[in-house]
Amino acid sequence: MRVLWRVLSGALLGVLLSGCANQPHWPDAYGPDAYESSNLTSIASTRRSLTSTILTNVPFHPQEKYQCGPASLAMMLNAQNVDVLPDELVDRVYLPQRKGALQVEMVAAARQYGMLVYPLAPKLESILDEVRAGHPVLILQNLRFEWWPQWHFAVVIGYDSVKRTLILHSGIQANYRQPATVFMATWNRSERWARVILPPDKIPSTAEPLTFLMAAHDLETTRQTIAATSAYKAALRTWPDQPAALLGLGNIAYQQAQWSEAEGYYRAMTDQFPDISAGWNNLAEALLRQGKHEESTDMMNKALETGKHPESSGAS
Repeated sequence: MRVLWRVLSGALLGVLLSGCANQPHWPDAYGPDAYESSNLTSIASTRRSLTSTILTNVPFHPQEKYQCGPASLAMMLNAQNVDVLPDELVDRVYLPQRKGALQVEMVAAARQYGMLVYPLAPKLESILDEVRAGHPVLILQNLRFEWWPQWHFAVVIGYDSVKRTLILHSGIQANYRQPATVFMATWNRSERWARVILPPDKIPSTAEPLTFLMAAHDLETTRQTIAATSAYKAALRTWPDQPAALLGLGNIAYQQAQWSEAEGYYRAMTDQFPDISAGWNNLAEALLRQGKHEESTDMMNKALETGKHPESSGAS
């Protein structure tokens, strides 16, 4: 029996390690010799930031048993000057029956503090880009198998391109250096789940406009109106060619019965994006609320002219 157990144990260990056997591709932009600069005085610092970075403004909270979720979320929030301790987050994210936290609870709890939660593209370079920009990254790992998972939240706070390691606050270890081979194997098994948590007026380094606007909309739909407004305004400054920011701002004003303000946003949208019928439709609704019946009818006709009559995106 002992011999059989040794054989099985050896086989099991082999399977565990096989997930880490292949050398992962380290992004070329973060290679030991990668830097571009026409300013000679900045070459050294640019090269250092590409090859090695560690964020020193992320406090460390060692996790209690099974409570990596509250600890990791507290670190992410603390890095954005939100004063909260892991114990205060347990009731929000920890599920005793699962002995852990789910991603949906972690995201929802961050939004309750007025933070924007942005999903990263599932590639290592996205994590490195955000860390280089000064943003810690919340990641989920599966430390065992897909069929026998051990889920674990951790916070990426740095990297070393020369040694090809990620630097994490993880479990009971601060500044834990994890080889990229191990990191990628465990991260792959979580479908490469990674999020940055930032004040809503800050744009993530890797942000794409539609993904950011969806994150802003999530704040709006969870009644984080002030945060959503801030996020939409940041999006409008960053991507003025995106109509969703104006539509979102107009919808928030409409929901707050600020008819004139809503009208202003909808007019700006129809001026800039006259081919989008939702702008005309919602403008008609805002005008109707102010008793401007004739002009409202004209705007509704404009909506019909631009295509099928849309369902209102917020005004009703």
